[in-house]
Amino acid sequence: MQAKRLSRIEESATIKMSHIAQQLQDEGKDVLNFSLGEPDFKTPEHICEAARQALDLEYTHYTSSAGIVELREEIAKKIREENQVDASMENVIVTPGAKQAIYELMMAVLDEGDEVIMLDPAWVTFEAAVELAGGTIKWVKRVEEDVKYESLESVLSTNTKMMIINSPNNPGGYVLSEKEQREIAEFAIEHDLLVLSDEIYEKILYGRKHVSIASFDGMHERTVIINGFSKTYAMTGWRIGYAVAPLEIMKGMLKIQQHSVTCAPSISQFAALTALESSQDCVREMVGEFQKRRDVIVKRLNEMGLRCVDPEGAFYAFINTSGHGNGVEFTERLLKEAYIVVTPGSAFGLAGKDYVRLSFAASMEHILDGMDRIERLL
Repeated sequence: MQAKRLSRIEESATIKMSHIAQQLQDEGKDVLNFSLGEPDFKTPEHICEAARQALDLEYTHYTSSAGIVELREEIAKKIREENQVDASMENVIVTPGAKQAIYELMMAVLDEGDEVIMLDPAWVTFEAAVELAGGTIKWVKRVEEDVKYESLESVLSTNTKMMIINSPNNPGGYVLSEKEQREIAEFAIEHDLLVLSDEIYEKILYGRKHVSIASFDGMHERTVIINGFSKTYAMTGWRIGYAVAPLEIMKGMLKIQQHSVTCAPSISQFAALTALESSQDCVREMVGEFQKRRDVIVKRLNEMGLRCVDPEGAFYAFINTSGHGNGVEFTERLLKEAYIVVTPGSAFGLAGKDYVRLSFAASMEHILDGMDRIERLL
């Protein structure tokens, strides 16, 4: 017997497509999986060595629910120096993955009937977390067009409580311009809204600079920054993320963490501390490889006549399939005729029905093979 709240959400489309890919591979099919948002690089060796040292030192027990002091202090320092946002250790909670931080925030601030404005398309978990907390999504289109104050105001109601932004964006690959962020900030201040700023892809940029909306005047006290180590340091399986929030909100999130997961994995926390304190050359090398892959994919897709939103950040190509059916139809064709697994854009909101998301967190060999297969299919 299931709780009624589960009827509000669907299973994760990205994880579902990855399972389909695994099933086909288990059957011996030559499958190319471009569905998951997971760097295909190994976790850098110095981070792994830090975890081994933590084991040797028997750091294998519960930590403070908010996280070890050293890591929280280093995160606060990073936020102050890199993002120009005033933060102290007390504003930081370390979570088992950034996804957990998002869920805790929704449970801490949303009541039944509260409305959340979200840019369309958006990562699948945002909508699920909002609806599990009793909230409702109001969509504002942001694919191949900019966000404007007027478009945000058009969905505003007396029940609007929060806005979610994700820049660099999954699935769209876009980066919000400073003008867009200023309009969003003006809107949030004018209407006294909380802003969730998911900055998990902040280091994966191609010719753009990351700016946190929390650094704008009047936004520090109404912004919750969500970030983590999965994408930047190829640490998806380590389950380590964090949130930086105003103290009142932080206290609510901490209550939920105490009564659910207790704390983030102790060994992962020490590994994350080393990731922040050490050289960032490993990050720059990984981003350089992503850029090479992005350039190949965009060039090949354009040559095929498939319009692709030029990825400015993250590692996704959001491809318009309207000349070849909608996104679901094109996904099925790729799967059945070319053994290529992507995610239909409809999984990410209303605006994605004529798109598919292709992750280029895959080897260049697989990308070249995939582009050849798509070209033959077309």
